[in-house]
Amino acid sequence: MPVGTNATVKALTPDELREIGAEIILANTFHLYLRPGADLIAGAGGLHRFMQWDGPILTDSGGFQIFSLAHLRRLTDEGVTFRSPLDGSEHTFTPERVLEIQRDLGSDVVMPLDICSGFPLNDAQAAEALRVTVLWARRSKEHGVGSRQMLFGIVQGGFSPALRREAAQRTAELDFAGYAIGGISVGEPPELSSALIEAAVPQLPGDRPRYLMGVGSPARLLEAIQRGIDLFDCALPTRVARTGTVFTRSGRVNLRNAQYREDHAPPDPQCTCAVCRRYTRAYLRHLFNADEMLGPRLASYHNLFFLSRLLADARAAIADERFQSWKQDTLQTYTTSW
Repeated sequence: MPVGTNATVKALTPDELREIGAEIILANTFHLYLRPGADLIAGAGGLHRFMQWDGPILTDSGGFQIFSLAHLRRLTDEGVTFRSPLDGSEHTFTPERVLEIQRDLGSDVVMPLDICSGFPLNDAQAAEALRVTVLWARRSKEHGVGSRQMLFGIVQGGFSPALRREAAQRTAELDFAGYAIGGISVGEPPELSSALIEAAVPQLPGDRPRYLMGVGSPARLLEAIQRGIDLFDCALPTRVARTGTVFTRSGRVNLRNAQYREDHAPPDPQCTCAVCRRYTRAYLRHLFNADEMLGPRLASYHNLFFLSRLLADARAAIADERFQSWKQDTLQTYTTSW
C-alpha cells in the first residue's frame, strides 16, 4: 500500500498511482486530524472525494505516532494525551475517539489505537503494552465502525516471540475483519523480525488478511510473504526516491553517484514502467543534481511500480506453487544487500 500520510502519496497524482497498479493506499489519522481536520474532510464528502482517490483507503490509528512522539505524550488505560507537533496544543485520543475520527474520514479499513514500542524493550514493558493494546482493541470492537468500514486488530507484544504468540491469540479471539502485526522494523535485527512474525502468524485466522505494518524493502517483503503476510505499507520506497535512490532487479542504485553521469541506460533495464521506457540514469542524475522536482517524481513513480510488479510476480508464483524457487532466484539476482 503506497503511503499517503497527508491525503497524498508524495509527488504522485491518483491517476499515476492507478497506472502503477496501486489498489489500496494508506493515510494517517493522526496527521489528518491535526491538519486539515477530520471535520473539514467530512464536509468535503470524505477522504476519497477530498483527495480524488476512488480505490480503498486504509487509515492507521496514530499508534505509531505514540511511539515516535513519546516525548510529547502521556499514556493511561483511558487513552493517550499528546501535544501537537504543529502548534503545541493538547489533544486526547481514546480508542473510541480514534474510530470516530476515522468514521468522519470515511476510510475503508480502520485501525484501532495501539501502543507501538521501539527496540530494545524489556519483557515487562512489552507485557504492559500488550495489556493496554488488547484492552483498547476490545473497546474498539465494542464501539464499532461505520457500516461500510472494516476494523482490523493489531498484534503487538514487543520483541519476545512468546509475547507475540500471546498477543496474536488474544487479538484473534476478538474476531476482527483482518489482523495487523505492528512494532516490527523499529530497530531490531532482521532475524528477530522474522522470528516475531513466525510466532504471530500461525495464531491468526487463515481466512482473514494479515497486514505487516511499516515494512517495505523488497527482500523483507518476500521474506514476510513466505511467512504468510498479505498486506504491507511503508514510506521507504518514496522516501529513498526523493534522495535519488531507485530499486532495480540488481539492487538499489543511487543515481546521484558520478558513475551515472553518462549512463544512458534506463534506471532499471528490466523494468517496463513509464519512467524506464523513456528516461535514462544520466537524465535523472541531472534532475537531482539540479534540484529539479521532476527527479523525485520520476524516481517515486518507478519505485512504487517496481514493488507493484514484484508483488504481482509473487502472487503469480504462489498461484503456480513455485514461490520458494522464484523467491530464491529473485533474491540471488540482487548485487547489493537490501
